[in-house]
Amino acid sequence: MRNFNYSAIKNMKWDGEILGLIAAIYKEAGKQEMYLKQQPEKLERLVEIAKIQSTEASNAIEGIVTTSTRLKQLALEKTTPKNRDEQEIAGYRDVLNTIHESFDVIPITQNYILQLHRILYGHMNNPFAGRTKNVQNYIAATYPDGHSETLFTPLAPYETPKAIDMICEEYNRVIGNNEVEPLIAIPVFIHDFLCIHPFNDGNGRMSRLLTTLLLYRSGFYVGKYISLEAKIAKNKDLYYDALANAQIGWHEGNDDATSFIKYLLGTILAAYKDFEDRFALVQDNLSALETVRRATMQKIGRFTKQDIRELCPSLSVSSIETALHKLVSLKELNREGVGRAIKYYRTK
Repeated sequence: MRNFNYSAIKNMKWDGEILGLIAAIYKEAGKQEMYLKQQPEKLERLVEIAKIQSTEASNAIEGIVTTSTRLKQLALEKTTPKNRDEQEIAGYRDVLNTIHESFDVIPITQNYILQLHRILYGHMNNPFAGRTKNVQNYIAATYPDGHSETLFTPLAPYETPKAIDMICEEYNRVIGNNEVEPLIAIPVFIHDFLCIHPFNDGNGRMSRLLTTLLLYRSGFYVGKYISLEAKIAKNKDLYYDALANAQIGWHEGNDDATSFIKYLLGTILAAYKDFEDRFALVQDNLSALETVRRATMQKIGRFTKQDIRELCPSLSVSSIETALHKLVSLKELNREGVGRAIKYYRTK
């Protein structure tokens, strides 16, 4: 088994891009703290939307889906799951709620990670819920011509419990002793977790839940208001490419996690930027038309209805469509294309 020694990270020289991302995230986190003190009640609307988007996106990455109506009902605990996919969605919601409510008293240990995994499968009769894998798993890709290829072989089942203990111990030690910047240690931990691939099922979703947990415990709360999972889902090819590059040489301890660190830090920063944009749209009691109008003012060049939906998550699709139609009739926007290809751009 490879050696996990996070102390070596503190002596690494990081390039200007990583250092710039870290500085920018701290700046945005400070601004968010100021916003939260000003109008905390206004932001509760964002919490509910982020919870729905996170539950939907993280499961969708793994092909677990349901209708938008059912998804909203499940995410807000207003219905019971009807099938396997909905059971998995409800389990993700439960773990996310647990992290939101109790992150400060959830230590980073194997025991707690196993408990979170058990909650993930709490609506199903899964005998391996809360237990590490009992069979060798593989990270593979299926190509358009139908053939599959193994991209990475995680640790064997017998090596897994010890490895999880080791990465937890190393992470807790360097964070507790302030040896490593948390925004470096968190991606490294998640990268190692994914390389170990400790469970028969649920590894990707657990990695995203643990990312939220680790960020919260280090004082970065953006995931409560903006869905990190939705951002990963939107650019999942970049996510998989960054992870694949970082996994090269992992078993021998010759891996370079830089690509995954940059990807995750870029995602976190993008979420903070979105928070600032959305805060500007919810801080006043604006009409749907004015909310959409202000959202369009934040766009440069062509944009889609979906782009506006992301900026106005508290509005219904029909409200956004009505507002866009009105702005076109007022000649504030131009519309081009038909059907799903419709795009808009500002006239001034």
